[in-house]
Amino acid sequence: MTMPALDAGGSNAALISRAKAIQYSVAAVTVILVAMPLIPILYQSLLSKPIYDDAAVFTFANFTRLFSNPKFYEALWNSVLLSTVTTIIAGIVGITTAVFIGRTNLPFKRVFGEVVLWPMYISHLVLAFGWFIMYGPSGYVTLLVKGLIGTDPWNLYSIAGMALVAGAAQAPMVHLFCASSVARADASLEDAARTIGAGPFTVLRRVTIPLMRPAIIYSAMLNFIGCLEMLSVPLILGSPVGKDFFTTFLYLEGYSGSSPDYGLIGAAAFFLLVLISILIFFQNKLLKNAGRFVTVKGKATRPKLFNLGKYKYVVAGVLCVYFFFTLFVTVGGLGLRSVTTFLTPLLSPWELLTTDNFALIFEYDAYKRSISNSLIVASVGAAIAVLFVGLLTVVIHRSGFKFRKGLEFVALYPRAVPGIVAGIGFFWGMLLFPFLDPLHGTIWILILAFTMRTIPTAFGAISPALMQLSKDLDQSARSIGADWWTTVRKVVLPLLKPALFGAYVMLFLSFLKEYASAAFLFSSGSEIIGTTMLQFWVNGDTGPVSALAVLQIIITIGFVTFARKMLGVKAYG
Repeated sequence: MTMPALDAGGSNAALISRAKAIQYSVAAVTVILVAMPLIPILYQSLLSKPIYDDAAVFTFANFTRLFSNPKFYEALWNSVLLSTVTTIIAGIVGITTAVFIGRTNLPFKRVFGEVVLWPMYISHLVLAFGWFIMYGPSGYVTLLVKGLIGTDPWNLYSIAGMALVAGAAQAPMVHLFCASSVARADASLEDAARTIGAGPFTVLRRVTIPLMRPAIIYSAMLNFIGCLEMLSVPLILGSPVGKDFFTTFLYLEGYSGSSPDYGLIGAAAFFLLVLISILIFFQNKLLKNAGRFVTVKGKATRPKLFNLGKYKYVVAGVLCVYFFFTLFVTVGGLGLRSVTTFLTPLLSPWELLTTDNFALIFEYDAYKRSISNSLIVASVGAAIAVLFVGLLTVVIHRSGFKFRKGLEFVALYPRAVPGIVAGIGFFWGMLLFPFLDPLHGTIWILILAFTMRTIPTAFGAISPALMQLSKDLDQSARSIGADWWTTVRKVVLPLLKPALFGAYVMLFLSFLKEYASAAFLFSSGSEIIGTTMLQFWVNGDTGPVSALAVLQIIITIGFVTFARKMLGVKAYG
């Protein structure tokens, strides 16, 4: 018996048309959503005047001015240097924690396995504020140590200082990629090394870690790209000493400048897009031969734990010290600053206690609105985005749509679009495309921008689950007369519920933390927590910044706890 084609489940033309109409509609929305910020950026980079000026003519002068601007090369050099050092620090920390937590007899592994991922849940903007308040030039810990030794103990405004902050924030991502890789290491290769006399550390160094190369390369490239597009750390720690980075250059020229140079910003944003696209291309090239590192085969092998012997408590102590100074001190400092008039080691915090910072937040409508808007954007926006990407994933993997390969490339391209570039693009898009004008000043333009940015994240979360579903299920439904859409609605999507919930959790946290793209899109009435924190920061109000940061952390903890109870997800094991 010949099974009907994927799209031809129904016997009449109306059913065929419904499937094609849905598939082409999803494809059209995806292409429009991804192209919406990119077209204005390319268009503006080639215009002699602002995008809204009818007198503008096409020119390449913007690129000439960009490449002859000394600030461009300084920003490029600082960005590349910061990204390189950050990638190294995050790699060392992430690989080390993955190996020790995943493959050794380290005590308290479950606790370490949970704590190591906490920075991933918290906004980089909040972490940067925490580091500044505790380890900045006037930070609590800095002044405490300076009082003891008589000189500045460190310089958080240096490239090394900023890389330490960014590296600590991005290390959990390396850990996540490497932890699953190290857990699946080929035990037979390790046993072979042991039979010729190799000790535990030699086996780790010569066998286990080299087998993790695909995970290390992938996470390193993600970290490098993530740092290249990072705004928080360069803005909080680099701008006070006049250090230019690519993102701060775009932010300060486009947002804080009294007369933004649209052409120069467009050329710089386009250059950054091209640079990150090239990096992603090389990332895919580097992983092309990942098959030689395959360690999970038909014959099941269970890797043994490495015995650390008497050093296991030493390693546990080192990890405790690391987490204490990079996570608990910084987050605790934010909490302390939020309930004090100021923070100094010269006076006891008990003498400076106040509720004014929180009172200020809940006194003004704009500040209260930023919290409620963040919750609406995160909860409603993430739900809309997950439903859309769920449908998009089905069209790509479970239909006979003619252009599904090209559609997958388009869906994954937002990986190359930094948040700040997306914000600029959507802002100019509202000037260029009249149909976007009604969204100006509403939270819907934020949801649109955040959705575009997170399509690859949701796609990556849903695709593996979809590919595990046998296509026999589709064919069984169609054999009894169901068309493509009925099969998707009644069979495929219900079976994808766990993956859809998982994607919703990821997108909720991403939407809640996002601030870079929102900086260009918000206005009175559509503020979110991140943009309000940036405004307080510009005015030097660290107390309200800390109060808002604490509220965002409380919302995050509450949601993560709820989601884990609902889904039964464990960070470790």
